[in-house]
Amino acid sequence: MSQSSNPSPAPDNTPILRTICGIQTHVDFADTASNTKRMLQWLEHEQVQGADLVVFPECMLSGYCYSSLEEARPHAQSIPGPATDAIQAVCKSKNFFVIFGLLEATESGDIHNSCVLVGPQGVVGTYRKIHLPYLGIDRFVTQGREPYRAIDAGGMRVGMHICYDGSFPESSRCLALDGADFLALPTNWPPGADTFAKYLPNARALENNVYFMSVNRVGTERGFRFIGQSRLCDPNGNPVADAPHENEAVLRGTIDCAKARNKRLVRVPKEHVIDRWADRRPEYYQSIVADHHLTRKID
Repeated sequence: MSQSSNPSPAPDNTPILRTICGIQTHVDFADTASNTKRMLQWLEHEQVQGADLVVFPECMLSGYCYSSLEEARPHAQSIPGPATDAIQAVCKSKNFFVIFGLLEATESGDIHNSCVLVGPQGVVGTYRKIHLPYLGIDRFVTQGREPYRAIDAGGMRVGMHICYDGSFPESSRCLALDGADFLALPTNWPPGADTFAKYLPNARALENNVYFMSVNRVGTERGFRFIGQSRLCDPNGNPVADAPHENEAVLRGTIDCAKARNKRLVRVPKEHVIDRWADRRPEYYQSIVADHHLTRKID
């Protein structure tokens, strides 16, 4: 494949503005009723009013630090299910969308670490975590196998992935290539992930020219502490909203989907042009998807 001499067409730069909120909050372990109530309370918070999309952390409904699949199974729910029904009612009354993490129970008996996008009309999309660390419930759940895809949420194209997925730049790139304007990364980052919180949202936003929000939890669960430090970044990698602490907080920021869709950045006309998509060279990326037969070892 040779380098194209034709740059991407000039985009329509009419602003497409959306307001995003991220909820950095505590989660009660193995108490779906309490966590559903907590989400509903946050959705009434004054800082959330008027938002277009609200994002909660990974495993918001169930908690994370389970020691077996059998222990976790009673706290998994179907999609749609009781929690999505309760959230939909609020989405309908307030005309917004909500993303939250949960353990998903499927008809086949599998349990997935999932996040779900709910809107005024119900469930819009579900993502099942693909990259599973040897930690907490991820040691036991079934790996997601559906391709990454962007989902329409009221004219905004949303891409969902979860926590450890953010460590693999291919996840964000696939979502961006599918047309995502905004990438949501619900997380459960513990100590040791501080550098991820500081740098990953900025890098993923910049390299894909999209808006990126990491939404972490706070508090402790079975001896594990969660570090907060949620962040929303713009397509240049600059923070738009930040919670650089371990306290509960609402992050709120306005994004422009048109800016995320413009991958051709003209710095100096005819002298300095960066085209995030036309300048890609996939023919040289084969090693990324090659099977290197690496064996995972657990100490």
